[in-house]
Amino acid sequence: MDLSRSGKESGDIAIPVREVKSSRSGKESGDIAIPVREVKSSKSGKGAPTVVVAAPTRLGQALPAGWKRGVAIIDLILRICAIAATLGAAAVMGTTSQDLPFFTRFFQFQASYDDFPTFTFFLAGNAITCTYLVLSLPFSIVCIVRPHIIGARMLLLIFDTLALALTMSAASAAAAIVYLAHNGNPNTNWPALCQQFDEFCPRVSGAVVGSFLGVLILAVLVILSAAALRRN
Repeated sequence: MDLSRSGKESGDIAIPVREVKSSRSGKESGDIAIPVREVKSSKSGKGAPTVVVAAPTRLGQALPAGWKRGVAIIDLILRICAIAATLGAAAVMGTTSQDLPFFTRFFQFQASYDDFPTFTFFLAGNAITCTYLVLSLPFSIVCIVRPHIIGARMLLLIFDTLALALTMSAASAAAAIVYLAHNGNPNTNWPALCQQFDEFCPRVSGAVVGSFLGVLILAVLVILSAAALRRN
């Protein structure tokens, strides 16, 4: 105690041995120092260096938020496009019917979508997908307002995948029937119906194309939702 006081009075600098040991032990123990903006040196005297520590910035958090908000806006636009595609496919299929101008005493030549169970399944599948997409619009808007939300994005990812599977199966089954209607099957003596029903086949073909367009949009929606969740 006497030596340190005399050292201070004579102008010498006493080395605080106990403080140096504690600082070293703090580094070795893995303690995390609290970041400060400006730290003054503990040494006495004029012209002591000043250590400036940069404060943490939030730019790294703002960039992912903006990226996810952009993804959510694209998601909303694609959902509206998918609604139009599936609604158009279901409406065209549901209103497709053709009567041939000639008939016999016992038969009337007519073709309608409900004559084929596959086309009925196609209509139901696209209608269900269209209804789901309309109901999912509020969740997509929530993802725009709160881009870091996980629950709504996960819910959209799950149901988008289910809607994709349903629409894909309905469109694929209908495409097989449309192919047979256009080309027939000589091995089973199935004639090509589109040679007589020249109005029925183009309408069902357009409905199938619209449904496959909805499948493509749903696939992009699933990829966007997975990418947004991956960035979390």
